[in-house]
Amino acid sequence: MKLTISVFALALVLAGIALAAGPAAAPPKGKSPVIEKIVKTDAEWKKLLTSEQYKVLREHGTERAFTSPLNDNHQKGVFVCAACGLPLFSSEQKFNSGTGWPSFWAPIDPTHVGTSTDRSFFQTRTEVHCARCGGHLGHVFPDGPPPTGLRYCMNGVSLKFEAAK
Repeated sequence: MKLTISVFALALVLAGIALAAGPAAAPPKGKSPVIEKIVKTDAEWKKLLTSEQYKVLREHGTERAFTSPLNDNHQKGVFVCAACGLPLFSSEQKFNSGTGWPSFWAPIDPTHVGTSTDRSFFQTRTEVHCARCGGHLGHVFPDGPPPTGLRYCMNGVSLKFEAAK
């Protein structure tokens, strides 16, 4: 048992060293890695957002599956943050995951979203948030389609859709 734990600990250390030593990903050509942050008080957010948007975006809630009209939206356009308007996902990257939430295989620009570890509900997931306002968008999972293999499972209430012109 001690040997198993020691081998596992060594593997974790080596994986951490490999990740730290790897090359940093360069921002996409022509994209700016700097996103100007928006900071507001809770009272200011409550005035701007509906109660459901506030619950999801500011309190890390989750809307019920299959309740967002954006889940079945198949128009061409861009999905932006409902709180600050930052472009997040393109209809070109949207797919039907069958989960009941709008799903995408990649963001428009990786600098437009941030991630953090979410250990709620007795599980570990990767939370996705807006890089500009910090609003909770949903989670990303490693079970999506090619080319990324990722599924950005977003709360529809945290997004607004802007149709292509």
